[in-house]
Amino acid sequence: MDRFDAMRAFVRVAEAGSFTKAAETLHMSRTTVTQLVQQLEARLRLKLLNRTTRRVHLTADGALYYERIVRVLADIDDIETSLPSAAAAPRGKLRVDVPSPFAALVLVPALPQFHARFPDIEFDMGVSDRNVDLIGENVDCVVRGGVIADASLVARTIGQLRLGVYAAPSYLARAGAPPHPEALDDGVHRIVRFRGLRGAGSPYRMRRGDENVTIQGRHLLAIDDGNAYLAAGLAGLGVLWLPDYMARPHVAQGGLLPLFEDWELDPLPMTIAYPANRHPGKKLRVFIDWVVALMAQHGAGLPGADHEAQVM
Repeated sequence: MDRFDAMRAFVRVAEAGSFTKAAETLHMSRTTVTQLVQQLEARLRLKLLNRTTRRVHLTADGALYYERIVRVLADIDDIETSLPSAAAAPRGKLRVDVPSPFAALVLVPALPQFHARFPDIEFDMGVSDRNVDLIGENVDCVVRGGVIADASLVARTIGQLRLGVYAAPSYLARAGAPPHPEALDDGVHRIVRFRGLRGAGSPYRMRRGDENVTIQGRHLLAIDDGNAYLAAGLAGLGVLWLPDYMARPHVAQGGLLPLFEDWELDPLPMTIAYPANRHPGKKLRVFIDWVVALMAQHGAGLPGADHEAQVM
């Protein structure tokens, strides 16, 4: 039995709650993972997991062993990447999940520069706006627009996205240009609702001088994917709230027109998060630093937000 393989297999089963899911993320067969855990239990002479037909649960001994061994494995990974010969070259697979527009417009186009600096980091990238179970799916980190409030995660604000309000010419030709933000609540106009971290019913706050309004908006369509949300607006299905980087090319091409340009909107925080029970290895740290630099390049730097804290 390879003890480290067995430890890693046990950790993944404990986190995923399933031998099958653990085997998928480890790229092993279920039989191999089962045997590794059984061999580890035999060596320790302890029962680490309770198996049921639906889920696997840690025993009391298993919970104590997990808490210690997950730190040991993280320390080993950190030691290996901190050796003098590896100090400038973090390596290994990094599993991340990022919003689809951010991936297409910002992250993926810049990856050649990242790989030029860190050629030994391999990405397994999920592109979505869904809620990701980082522990169960063995994801190292997620990038999301909005505040991530999950006590099991360490969250860091990496930028502030400037927002604007936009609509397609076809929508404005049909519904008319709203003269004031409150017109979006009058029953004539429609918005496209984004079902992200803000939630499907969250209001939008806008201000102009001493005037402050909160807009709920009426919608016929709510979407949880950024690219589909943008496509709905371009198709004339309603008014959009968009980050500048998403709207800019479509405004330049005439596909979207800005509304309420003399009004200010609260910026959208961009957040990166990773599991609190995992030590962030060197490859994750260099990825976070790189994403922060990308945000700054796109006019969304970190004014007073360069901090890291476990969210409560």
